[in-house]
Amino acid sequence: MLPESSPGTTHTVKMLAVLKQWNVESGCYMDNTVKYLYLMLFKLSLDAAVHTLCCRKLYSYILSMCSLSIVLADCVVAFSLATMWFLGAERSPMSPCFLLAHVSATYGAVPLPMMFVGLLDYCLEETHICKQRAFCKCLRNTVLILLIWVVAVTFSFCSVNTEPMELQYSTQGTTIVCEVEESPLITCFTLLLFTAVMCAMLPFWSSILKWQEEADRLCEAREERESTKSDFLFISTNCTTETKSSQETHLEEINRPRPPLWLSLTLSFATYWMPYLFVSVLCLVLGFGVPAYITVNVLWMECTNSLLMGVVFWAKSNTLGPYDHLPENVCLWHVYWHLSKGTGQQQLPMAVFNPSKEKRTTLFYV
Repeated sequence: MLPESSPGTTHTVKMLAVLKQWNVESGCYMDNTVKYLYLMLFKLSLDAAVHTLCCRKLYSYILSMCSLSIVLADCVVAFSLATMWFLGAERSPMSPCFLLAHVSATYGAVPLPMMFVGLLDYCLEETHICKQRAFCKCLRNTVLILLIWVVAVTFSFCSVNTEPMELQYSTQGTTIVCEVEESPLITCFTLLLFTAVMCAMLPFWSSILKWQEEADRLCEAREERESTKSDFLFISTNCTTETKSSQETHLEEINRPRPPLWLSLTLSFATYWMPYLFVSVLCLVLGFGVPAYITVNVLWMECTNSLLMGVVFWAKSNTLGPYDHLPENVCLWHVYWHLSKGTGQQQLPMAVFNPSKEKRTTLFYV
């Protein structure tokens, strides 16, 4: 059962999680612990799937390990709820209210430090501080993430109310509720990001479809060349024909208006993350209260990862060319950099086998 919204008295938004309900007249009793267990199992499955699909170079970058830590935290919460449901209220070492209150406060406290250390990790990627062996990097990231979670758990013990409250909603009906927290940071993040992306793209709405089609064409060309680079061979007759056609395509592309780099990267980000932002904003508009242990998920983490990576890529690629020291991401930053700079598929890098030198070389069209 979803928590019911309740006005809070502090800076955090308090909500009421319905734990138990019963009606004296009808004798109906309902324990909602199993519903929270189903909710956490669904979140755990979704987070695990997104983490598997999106995360590359798991131990090299701290935000990828942050996503893994959220999955592991989901496992702990789901296991604790399953234990409480299996043992029952009498034999369980802690109450559902105690768990949900601490979990919501803990999840609500981790997003800001994770965003900070993630941005710092990307900004310092080329410095001597981050040029370490893979094991040292993994150890450093693990210690930082553990520190974030330990501080968040400690904070939860100082700020939450774990006592369940009894509400009388009718003469015969009684409800046991517990205070849990919403994450104001996630709410502001999704709302502001959705608004910023929409405001950035609206003035160029008529050209976005053409730019997206061209980005798809560049992406397909890149994939084709990557799939054939192992045995690609230039034949003189084919090369002449392809050169003529590529020159005609290049002249065609020069006359087309090009998006500025910031808009091109925004389009890359919006292609993948606007559905998530739209659903999040729709829940806010419709007044659906969602606690922090649901909103702080791997989808949000990977969306934040793409945003921070896009900002760093834009800052370091605006004048020096496409920045190559970032991990793989669902947003195809390099493809959209070529879209902005007006380089067609004939200018994308391509590996070629040179039979005269018997080694693989890399060829660029300029």
